[in-house]
Amino acid sequence: MTDLKPATTPDDCKTLASLADRIWREHYIPIIGKPQVDYMLRTFQSEAAIARQISEGMAYYLIYSGHSPAGYFAFEKQGDDLFLSKIYVAREYRGKGLGKASMAYIREQARLQHCKRITLTVNKDNSDSINAYKRMGFYQEAATIKDIGEGFIMDDYLMVLDLETAGT
Repeated sequence: MTDLKPATTPDDCKTLASLADRIWREHYIPIIGKPQVDYMLRTFQSEAAIARQISEGMAYYLIYSGHSPAGYFAFEKQGDDLFLSKIYVAREYRGKGLGKASMAYIREQARLQHCKRITLTVNKDNSDSINAYKRMGFYQEAATIKDIGEGFIMDDYLMVLDLETAGT
């Protein structure tokens, strides 16, 4: 059973940071390397960084499988778009419908917030995720390069799910 819980407490931020550390190291080191993963976890997915993002309006949710934290996602409204900043499921929970249930919830939130699209960015070399997003109805809209500091960049595709044509 999938359960989604809004992350609001310091304990939630600690759980999120722990999940991020485990999932990111496993998934992203082969794609972008350990130095960039270390930097991004420290800068964007530490307990303090997550707490700051929540205080600035980013909605974080923990994904549970039974009583175990299995992943997380985060989004925020940006104009007519709902920007899906993060969606991660730990390897041992993949293929069990957690991502699908989370995306259904995200789509519903986009609808409730009167968004026309869900947007996200994904690393150009992250082919498994790109293919998963395409199966969900996303398409590649643009290539983006963003300087994130300390000599690191995010070399991504902007992907879009048009809710008006895809339906909610």
